[in-house]
Amino acid sequence: MDSSSATASVENFEAVIVGGGMVGTALCALLAQAGMQVALVEAQPAPLSLDKATKKLPTPRVSALTPVSQRLLTHLGAWPAMQKTRVTPYRGMQVWDAEGSGEIAFSADEAGVAVLGHIVENTITLAALNNQVFDHPNVTPFFGVRLEALERNSGSWLILDDGRQLHAPLIIAADGAHSVLREMAGIEVASDDMQQDAVVTTVQCAKAHGGIARQAFIDGRPLAFLPLTVEGDDRYCSIVWSTTAEHAKQLSELSQQGLGDALGEAFGYRLGEVTVCDKAHRFPLVQRHARHYVQSHFALVGDAAHSIHPLAGQGVNLGLMDAAVLAEEVVQAWQRGAPWGELSTLRRYERRRRFDNSAMLGLMKGFKVLFGSHDPALTLARNLGMSGMNQLVPLKRVVMRQATGERGRLPLSCR
Repeated sequence: MDSSSATASVENFEAVIVGGGMVGTALCALLAQAGMQVALVEAQPAPLSLDKATKKLPTPRVSALTPVSQRLLTHLGAWPAMQKTRVTPYRGMQVWDAEGSGEIAFSADEAGVAVLGHIVENTITLAALNNQVFDHPNVTPFFGVRLEALERNSGSWLILDDGRQLHAPLIIAADGAHSVLREMAGIEVASDDMQQDAVVTTVQCAKAHGGIARQAFIDGRPLAFLPLTVEGDDRYCSIVWSTTAEHAKQLSELSQQGLGDALGEAFGYRLGEVTVCDKAHRFPLVQRHARHYVQSHFALVGDAAHSIHPLAGQGVNLGLMDAAVLAEEVVQAWQRGAPWGELSTLRRYERRRRFDNSAMLGLMKGFKVLFGSHDPALTLARNLGMSGMNQLVPLKRVVMRQATGERGRLPLSCR
C-alpha cells in the first residue's frame, strides 16, 4: 500500500508483523496461507525481487539453511524459485584446530541424508519469500513506514509514522536484534558481548570447494569458508572470520590482494590462493536473549527474541523455527475460535522454542570458551576429543542430526 494515500483511520487485522526480513516474511506467509488477514510493516521502501537479488555477485551475508528449514521453505512455495538461483548444497563439513592436530569431518552419507544443508544468500531467501507474500490476497504490506507507538486497548494498537493506526489481537516483533518494538513493549534482554567482530566477504579460490563447508579455529577465532556456486563455478566461497575487534579492523582496512593473502595463509591454503571479490564488511558480535518472548497480544520471533554467534550458521534456522512454531500455535487457536493473541496461546509457543534457543546460545558460548583457551591441557584435550570423535560414527550421527535441525517436536510445516 502506498503511504502517500495514508489516512488516519484504524485498520483492523488478525495479526500485524513488524519486520519484513526472512523470519517476519516467512511468518506472514504461514499465517496468510492459513487464511488469516495479516499486515506486514517494513521500514525499507520496497520489497526485494529475485531478479534484483541475483544480478550481481553473491552478497556477503549468507545462511547455512538446514534440511528442516528447506522443508519449511518448500511448504511455503519459496524453495523452487530459490533452487533456480544460487543455492549451494553441501554434503560435508570439515572442522579443525589450527593450534593443534585435532580435526573432525562430517558427511551426508554418514548422517544418512542427501545433504547436510544449503548455503544461500539471505537476499535470495528473502526475495523468494516475498514472491509468496506480496501478491497474496490476505496480506496488506506497509513499506517505507516506521513505528511511533505501541498502545494497548482491546488488544494491541500500532501507530505508524504516516499517521495510520493498525489494530490486531496479535502484534509480532520480527524487527531484528535491535528491535524497536521489543523496547516499546518493555521486554528486557540479556546481552553477552562475545568480544569479537565478524568479517564477511566473498572470495574465489584456486581450488573447487567440492560441496564441503570448512571451518578452522585459529587462536580461538573461527574462520569459515562456506561453499558458493556462481554460474556453475564452484570455486567461490563466503567468508566469515570471527576475530578480535582490533584484528577485524586491520582485516577490513587491507587491500583486496592483502586480504586474500591473509585468508589463504590463515586457512593453510587448503583451497589454494584466495582472490577477494568484494570489500570486507565488519560487524560486532553480541549474543542476546529476551527475558520473555511473549506478553498478552504480543510476541517476539527471530533476532528480536535471540541473536547468536554466527559460528554454526544457525541464526536464521532458529528464527524460521520460531516462525513455524508460532504460526502453528496461533493458527490452531484461530481455527477453533480460541483467542489466538492471549497468553495461554502464546506461552505454548514460548515453551516450545525457548529451551532450544537457549541450548544453542549456550553451545556457541561454550565453543568460544573451549577454542579460545590457550591452556595447554585444554588445547590437548580438545584436539584429542575432536580426533577421537571423528572415529565414532554413531556419535557423529547424533551431532549431525542436531545440526540439520532435527530437534524436538517439529511443526507440521517442517516435517
